Amino acid sequence: MSNAMRNESPIENSQTRPVDTKLEVVVIPVADVDRAKRFYQSLGWRLDADFDNDPDFRVIQFTPPGSGCAIIFGKNVTAAAPGSAQGLYLVVSDIEGARRDLIARGIEVSDVFHDAAGVYAGKDEPYLFGRLRVAGRDPEHRSYRSFASFKDPDGNGWLFQEVTARLPGRIDADETAFSTSSDLASALRRAAIAHGEHEKRNGGKHDEGWPDWYAEYMVSEQAGRELPL
Repeated sequence: MSNAMRNESPIENSQTRPVDTKLEVVVIPVADVDRAKRFYQSLGWRLDADFDNDPDFRVIQFTPPGSGCAIIFGKNVTAAAPGSAQGLYLVVSDIEGARRDLIARGIEVSDVFHDAAGVYAGKDEPYLFGRLRVAGRDPEHRSYRSFASFKDPDGNGWLFQEVTARLPGRIDADETAFSTSSDLASALRRAAIAHGEHEKRNGGKHDEGWPDWYAEYMVSEQAGRELPL
């Protein structure tokens, strides 16, 4: 075994932390490169590159709005069968808005759905290892529970997943950030609705400290902490 392949004993040090390892590219298998390029352009995704250094190789890269991860596809980029990429998640803060945007672009997209522990209550196809769709948003509007799906021309399967509050520990509360203006606007709207209820519980009086309340609500929501009342 070469030195490059040999496992080494881990260095015991309570101060060490894992090296930052960023997932930045997902490979999508397609049959018709130009057709796929037209489709992903129609989604409004940013075209980062289209390289064809020789007749037997071509790679195209797109990045969804607000995403830190891109997709690539092309000629001789992967041996996977076209259409075999399934369960590709696109996290959004407003699933109805994301769905309306695709429809406006002429893209066929499913109705919003959720799942109820395998209980079948609709006509849509199963998704993700036999889990079945139930029509409509999650009744309690919980994060991670509402979806909509669409496919590219080769059948690669994409899922919108609505996330408004992250699981505890998923986001550092000291590093709250919104990747797009629409995400920030959605967070402000949710804070406004919650603040309206807060004012009702306090006699309906105008809250002069509403900016601080909004800030606490938005940071807590994103970090998965208990929300202010």
